Amino acid sequence: MAGKPKLHYPSGRGKMESIRWLLAAAGVEFEEEFIEKKEDLEKLRNGGSLLFQQVPLVEIDGMKMVQTRAILSYIAAKYNLYGKDLKERAWIDMYVEGTTDLMGMIMPLPLQPSDTREKNLALIIERATTRYFPVYEKALKDHGHDYLVGNKLSWADIHLLEAILMTEECKPDILSAFPLLQAFKGRISNVPTIKKFLQPGSKRKPPPDEKYIANVRKIFNF
Repeated sequence: MAGKPKLHYPSGRGKMESIRWLLAAAGVEFEEEFIEKKEDLEKLRNGGSLLFQQVPLVEIDGMKMVQTRAILSYIAAKYNLYGKDLKERAWIDMYVEGTTDLMGMIMPLPLQPSDTREKNLALIIERATTRYFPVYEKALKDHGHDYLVGNKLSWADIHLLEAILMTEECKPDILSAFPLLQAFKGRISNVPTIKKFLQPGSKRKPPPDEKYIANVRKIFNF
């Protein structure tokens, strides 16, 4: 029997958080080996574990996988969260890429100076409510199903819930004009494996605080 996947990353969200979400939603237990200082990262680099000298790194099924998208695609396919055919997979990919774009705007916020952060926060709220959330609201309305693709839980649903919760941390009432997304959030949050991940004490990481940000700057030298 293969061992649990092992995740190598600092003890915070970043690009690893979506991987944690997907594994947790699939009901897969995983271990974490935190990168706590610059030397930990250098050890991985010097040991040949990092194909492109970057983390996230996930050890799974005898592989040392890097590149966030490749890791997520592998996990989604392995645990039947990637659609039943190529067309469903294409739709899942499109939705995932959209939510990734939105999350990519939110992720750097804590690293930005306050004046830049305020401007970018306003842009995030504008994009979420005019570019991204209307797409998902319309999709749910048009097909009348509980899930985004194939009326079955997929990577697209899990990724969207993560994005919704991230945007709600920016603006708690951001879903006020999207009743179907509000219902979607409730449904997906109550999937048993996801509900467990959302409970206190899980491996879900909190929003980054100043101490974590300062340490990440030291580890990655920026």
